[in-house]
Amino acid sequence: MITSIWFETHSTTVDNESCIATGWLPGELSSLGLERAAALGERIRDRRPDAIYTSDLARAVQTATIALKSAALEVPVLLDWRLRECDYGRLNGAPSAQVHSDRLRHLTDPYPGGESWLQAIERTATAVRDAAARHPGGTIMIIGHRATEFGVRYACGGTDSPAAMITESSSWQPGRRYEIEV
Repeated sequence: MITSIWFETHSTTVDNESCIATGWLPGELSSLGLERAAALGERIRDRRPDAIYTSDLARAVQTATIALKSAALEVPVLLDWRLRECDYGRLNGAPSAQVHSDRLRHLTDPYPGGESWLQAIERTATAVRDAAARHPGGTIMIIGHRATEFGVRYACGGTDSPAAMITESSSWQPGRRYEIEV
């Protein structure tokens, strides 16, 4: 049976706008992020997911909370720490240029005091598979981070290798759809 996954990155944060790699720090939505979270509420109202799974980091939880308030719907929200961003260890909160200057090196080599991208992708993919299995044939929304999206793609059998995923450039965009067989 197929479960549809609707992935959304947490809304724009103050750190995003300041070019800071927040990592496992909480983060806080910026003015733009607050607007985008409210706009997400309209998409939630239109699509009506069976459940919303979100990272437990404050910026993702804040995105879900504002979006649901805007949608004026009752949708179960489940927090899962496994949907967090990659743990940059001692580099959590460091400038993005410093953290991401050599991502490929950290594909399998953990950040100092943190984890590798592959560890983050496998952790998030496990959470995605678990969430999808709870809603066979349904639609779930996942709110997370870049590592979360990589885990979604990996769990859904995407053809991109983890190395290709972590080195691609991307910019914020509203929701992406995936499917996973459960």
